[in-house]
Amino acid sequence: MPTVPTPTTTPSAADACQYLPSGQAAKPVDLPPTADVLQTGTVTFTMHLTAGDVAMTFDRAKAPCAVNSFASLVLQTYFDNTDCHRLVQGFVLQCGDPTATGTGGPGYSFADELTGSETYSRGTVAMANAGPNTNGSQFFIVLADSNLPPSYDVLGSVSPESMTVIDAIAAKGYDPNHPVTQQGGWPAWGAHIDSVTAS
Repeated sequence: MPTVPTPTTTPSAADACQYLPSGQAAKPVDLPPTADVLQTGTVTFTMHLTAGDVAMTFDRAKAPCAVNSFASLVLQTYFDNTDCHRLVQGFVLQCGDPTATGTGGPGYSFADELTGSETYSRGTVAMANAGPNTNGSQFFIVLADSNLPPSYDVLGSVSPESMTVIDAIAAKGYDPNHPVTQQGGWPAWGAHIDSVTAS
């Protein structure tokens, strides 16, 4: 889940992306490629959710290693047939853990790519972490402008049209069959990821 670690300012050069084994993989995947990691341009991913399609445009220049990892996981169908496991109404929808427990990851981690000037406005897509340099596969979508500290790699943003899908999920509230805490709860409806595709 997004935490509030001490901000770190250790941007990674794309030619030095390192993906280090960490924990047990929630689903078996290969490590992302580290040769010729793209550092410029954008890439659009579409999450095909029960509630509808969500288009996300990622900026490689902001976090090339993180975008490279996400693209690798998409190619390996890591996110397919999983659930966005955490909703905090008015704050975030979190996805990317095939175990839907909030503890699952791809079996590797990688360093932060932060400048210290990151902001998290509505529609921002960013990496969730458990502290500095613990990025894996979990990511979150910001539901409303947030004052989070600059501690989470910014991947890009959800299109304004697609935010209506995210809003519809949030509007349904929490699943009563799962516990709800101050850290949020399971979305009641619409947050199953059938697949993620790139274009």
